[in-house]
Amino acid sequence: MVIAATVTLVFFDLENNGASQVPLNLVSTSQGHAAFPDSVYLLASVIFQNSHQEKPAGRQLVRYGEGKELPLPQVEDEMLRPAYELAFNTLILKHSVDSVMHRSSFSSTTSNLFAVMLYDLKDRKFFPQDPTRKESIREVRDVENYLIRFKTKLEASLARYRIKHDLSSLDCILPESVKVKQERSNRLPLYAWVNTLRSSLDEVQNVLMDAGLSQVNSIRQLEGQTFCQDADCEDLLVFPTQMKERLDSTKLLHNLKLVMQDKSCSLAPKVAISFLPDDGDVLLVGTFSGLTVSHTASLIKEKHKASDNKSRVLACVSEEKQNRNDLCRRRYGMTPSCDGPN
Repeated sequence: MVIAATVTLVFFDLENNGASQVPLNLVSTSQGHAAFPDSVYLLASVIFQNSHQEKPAGRQLVRYGEGKELPLPQVEDEMLRPAYELAFNTLILKHSVDSVMHRSSFSSTTSNLFAVMLYDLKDRKFFPQDPTRKESIREVRDVENYLIRFKTKLEASLARYRIKHDLSSLDCILPESVKVKQERSNRLPLYAWVNTLRSSLDEVQNVLMDAGLSQVNSIRQLEGQTFCQDADCEDLLVFPTQMKERLDSTKLLHNLKLVMQDKSCSLAPKVAISFLPDDGDVLLVGTFSGLTVSHTASLIKEKHKASDNKSRVLACVSEEKQNRNDLCRRRYGMTPSCDGPN
């Protein structure tokens, strides 16, 4: 169990109408782009299916099937970002992907999966996945095998599309507004919180400086091999956007001493802990990431490091808001005044 002895995590599963203590495993968010796990492609295909805009029947090059509100497959937290990015990138280049797919023979029931995997294979130069990888989803493997088998034909189709539209690359087809947004997003800093369940702020800072990074005073000074402490959250470190691979080399992410997560996810735990009395617990209700639960536990440990207080992080998990409120009322005699989405 990752959590230190001073912190107990209790999850209430409303489907089983009971409480159980479960191990909480933080996971590294680093992803190499040799290939994604099969579950990322499957989730990205559903996001793509739910998000794409259908053209009138007479103008459709590819039919993506019926249904726009398909349930999302359950995946680990670290799989969400690459899946959404893959779906987004496929959507913004949908016209070119459709044109290539139009010239290919494939099952209409897998057209959304075909689209996201075609984009990804194009992006990594049709380099095949590692055949020894553990995760295997038959539907994903079948589509990948088809794409690899017709690699030459697909590459030729992509080349014809670029020549026809006088493009040096497919990315050149993006509208200027989309290019500007992508450039801005590529300049956004990286945020990571220090996991005090495994390390300390001083230790992480020393590891970073031993690796050749310099600490600066503010986010405005971030440039090159630098980092700074966030002005609002003391346990939050900020890095230039290009520092992701450099951070991977320090093993801080791999050892879960440093956890990558957007600052917006860190503010709620920070505020909650600031109001926490010495003998109080934190109850999380609604829809939230497992990393948010972990961060809350980390902040509690840091707050009580000089005492023997055993505060708990309680997570009330259910898709139905009414069920969440009923459980909180039964167990704690209260109804949450602030709640997440259904």
